Amino acid sequence: MDYLVRFGQIHESFRTAELESLAALHGIELKILEYSSDSPFCIVKLASETAARQLTSRAILAFGIYEVWGLGEDYPTLHEDVHRRTSQIWSRYRTSSFRFTVDGYQVKRNPASQGVLIESFTYLGFEGPIRMHDAELKMCIFEDYEHGAPKPRRVFLGRWIAGSDRAAVMKYDLKKRHYISTTSMDAEMSLITANMVHARPGKVIYDPFVGTAGLLIACAHFGAMTIGSDIDGRSVRGKAGRHIVSNYHQYGLLNRYLDGLISDLTHCPLRQARLLDGIVCDPPYGVREGLKVLGTRDGSGKEEVIINGKPAHLHPAFIPPKKPYSFEAMLDDILEFAASSLVDNGRLCMWMPSANEDEIELGIPSHPALELISVPVQPFNKWSRRLLTYQRLADSAIIDNVPHMKKDHALGTKADELNHFRKRYFEGFQTSQTTT
Repeated sequence: MDYLVRFGQIHESFRTAELESLAALHGIELKILEYSSDSPFCIVKLASETAARQLTSRAILAFGIYEVWGLGEDYPTLHEDVHRRTSQIWSRYRTSSFRFTVDGYQVKRNPASQGVLIESFTYLGFEGPIRMHDAELKMCIFEDYEHGAPKPRRVFLGRWIAGSDRAAVMKYDLKKRHYISTTSMDAEMSLITANMVHARPGKVIYDPFVGTAGLLIACAHFGAMTIGSDIDGRSVRGKAGRHIVSNYHQYGLLNRYLDGLISDLTHCPLRQARLLDGIVCDPPYGVREGLKVLGTRDGSGKEEVIINGKPAHLHPAFIPPKKPYSFEAMLDDILEFAASSLVDNGRLCMWMPSANEDEIELGIPSHPALELISVPVQPFNKWSRRLLTYQRLADSAIIDNVPHMKKDHALGTKADELNHFRKRYFEGFQTSQTTT
């Protein structure tokens, strides 16, 4: 059966990635028949109405899903297709309460014009009462216009099947959240990331750069148990009654928060075993300040320091020593950690920045134990960030003769020397020019 997924016209490169991820999550066989980034209407093939309901039940970028009753390049071909596809089932809905709506992309029709379109479908023979609320049968006429075009390029008729979870975007809006920082991930992207990592009940999701726990709260929304860590203890502890725990409490999700740890990825206190179902992270890009890990440049300072009879590191105000860290080394370390921590088919969802005009600058990192699933891109002005989704392969599926090619890590001690993206950021991402 063919179905129409009604997307919002936003984050276009994420839309099918999220849909395919949800299909994999629910074990649904999905075939995308028609999709274009410049249209909010996507035609897919699914086995049943039950599969359609499952597919969009927790989708963020879709508004809903409809059974396709007809489609065409104009209304004559649409009506012809409606007869061909559905004439045998019209009697099934003859006495049902019903309503019609018109949904136009890049066009706005007045009520009279909408009425004319709706009246053109009277041959369907619906005799039940018209109800604008709680109708048993909800039909929608979709019109897909190019900007400024006098006629639609595509028209559709669909029967409403199910909505989505897009309302969660407003529920978790950062403007309403108790505890945030300047780098908190917005609610929409956090929820999409949670869908990509397959957060659900019975799963444990970890964020090694937890910050204010925006990504983990989104995972908890979908039922996962969550745990996070951060090198900056101030982010984990918060202040004045506002902290990670207060965010979970705000949304009634405290029972899905395991703990918040103060550590970096290279000194992770979690048990070294493949126990995690998912890892989500938005690593620091090193723009506001250079990247650092726990330790000292020369390896000194490991001896215990006692203050007032108590080890210094147990004092609330203790700030551990840190040393500079290469951005490329961090990416490789994240993948290595994921390969050694994820269960079979567990997922890693990692955000990574790049300059728009120079995709070679930061190549997508790889690991023989991790399969790259998708790379949707969120563009900004002169740079963008990509959501890299990997899936842990079973050990038996790893190809032994494929070498693990780590990138050459930047050398130096200064922030710009260790992070080429940071250097380019402050240069305004100027294109290099060759002089003659």
